[in-house]
Amino acid sequence: MVSCQYFEKQIPSEDELLQKKLKEINWKEVTVYPSIEECKGLTNKEQARECFFTNITKIIQEKLDIDVISLHYPGVDTINVKITVSSVAKITFEPQFPNDIHVDLKTKIDSIIQNRLTGFPKIEPAQKEGIPVNTQFILPIVIKKQ
Repeated sequence: MVSCQYFEKQIPSEDELLQKKLKEINWKEVTVYPSIEECKGLTNKEQARECFFTNITKIIQEKLDIDVISLHYPGVDTINVKITVSSVAKITFEPQFPNDIHVDLKTKIDSIIQNRLTGFPKIEPAQKEGIPVNTQFILPIVIKKQ
């Protein structure tokens, strides 16, 4: 005897499959980090991440080293900068200051940073499951003393 019951399997609905896939995704981490030309072709996720952060930090420091921050504000040796890379490859910078820094100093340093941190190389946005996404991170930028 042969029964067809063994061949009858319930096919999960699209909604059930979607819910299962959504539960498997780690929403706190990107699949692919943002990238610049120097890091293209790196397939190892950690190497690509390290390449991006090393190069972006180097570019920022080069743009700020020639500036007046270290000359006019000798007490400032490190600035934490919140960097946002949008899903459409737009990059923005927002300096993060301790609460004890005077408002005028914050305004002046922010102005310098906004004026100097322009003309960046093309940045590819981070991806999550193949879809470009916004990312934010904070980099400590060391201001070299003259």
